[in-house]
Amino acid sequence: MKAVSSQVFILIPGRTTEQGTSVGDKASPEYRSVTRLLRMNPEDMARLGLTDGAQVRLRNAQGEIVVSCVSAKDELPPGVLFIAYGPESSKLMGGETHGTGMPDSKGIEVELTVAGGSPGRE
Repeated sequence: MKAVSSQVFILIPGRTTEQGTSVGDKASPEYRSVTRLLRMNPEDMARLGLTDGAQVRLRNAQGEIVVSCVSAKDELPPGVLFIAYGPESSKLMGGETHGTGMPDSKGIEVELTVAGGSPGRE
């Protein structure tokens, strides 16, 4: 079976348990690791020919990032991605707050492609 080169997904950034309990400050290697890890449905990973640790590029009108991906097992439905809030996920959020002071940060449409290079680099 030939791997698909790109696909559109819905990205859901959010807080992880690790962010609130064990990663230290935002300059720590642990924090950078948690916020640069994309969780994916295992069926989506298989369709794209990806394995845990593969580098992927997420792109939308606001920006693009390169992160590592891992299987979310039964946590996510097909077509939905999860990444922890952090510098990388912020690059994909627009600046419009609709008067709330918080930009839209859920349900972000992104194009995912297989990438090379180092996580977090553009």
